[in-house]
Amino acid sequence: MSAIVKSNLKELNLPVMASMYKKEAFTAESNQSGYEEYLLRLSELELTEKRQSRINRLLRQSRLPLEKNLYSFDCKRLPGKIKAILNQIVDGGFLKRKENVLVFGNPGSGKTHLLCGIGQELVNKGFKVLFKSCSLLVQELLRSKSELRLAQTIKRFAVFDAIIIDDIGYVQQTREEMEVLFTLLAERYERGSVMISSNLVFSEWEKIFKDPITTAAAIDRLIHHSIILELNLPSFRLENSKKNR
Repeated sequence: MSAIVKSNLKELNLPVMASMYKKEAFTAESNQSGYEEYLLRLSELELTEKRQSRINRLLRQSRLPLEKNLYSFDCKRLPGKIKAILNQIVDGGFLKRKENVLVFGNPGSGKTHLLCGIGQELVNKGFKVLFKSCSLLVQELLRSKSELRLAQTIKRFAVFDAIIIDDIGYVQQTREEMEVLFTLLAERYERGSVMISSNLVFSEWEKIFKDPITTAAAIDRLIHHSIILELNLPSFRLENSKKNR
């Protein structure tokens, strides 16, 4: 009978219950627990394992640098107003509203670390997130365009609740590269969230998109539904270097 129970549970894709049902039955008997309480305990163990497996899969899929999380981010450097907004962001409500998160600041102010930390918190809540540096993203889009696969690539990105585009404008791209990036942003407008870090304020974005009309259209789509964080902070790397010296 034990072999049949294990076989049935495995066929039902309930491996945790298959491995734990005997141990939990002994515990339930010792505690004089009822059948429902025993079944509840087994089902909770199975669900916990399945949720953690899903989160681990989403983290691998996200390509987020796992060392950049909110636990390793020095939140004490953030102004109180940004801390309050941060608490609202990590609950994931903005993803359901298809809003964007735009983070601006000087090099070394912690923009990438903050976005990656937020991204991991969102993944832990079950959301699908993808992390891409802007330079690698536009190269992938450009390659897809040359192979007549741009629409398929953008459709593949559509499964993600949020795409983190890191360091937009940090490396100056060609106009053709920025056109494919604009196509992606336009396609995600009111369909999915983007989370962007940049050391360039909007008034300098013509350097990115090379054309005033395209620049205005890109900014208009991004800020229509958005949360903007300005990290006007000194460089963390510079401060750390000074401390070490």
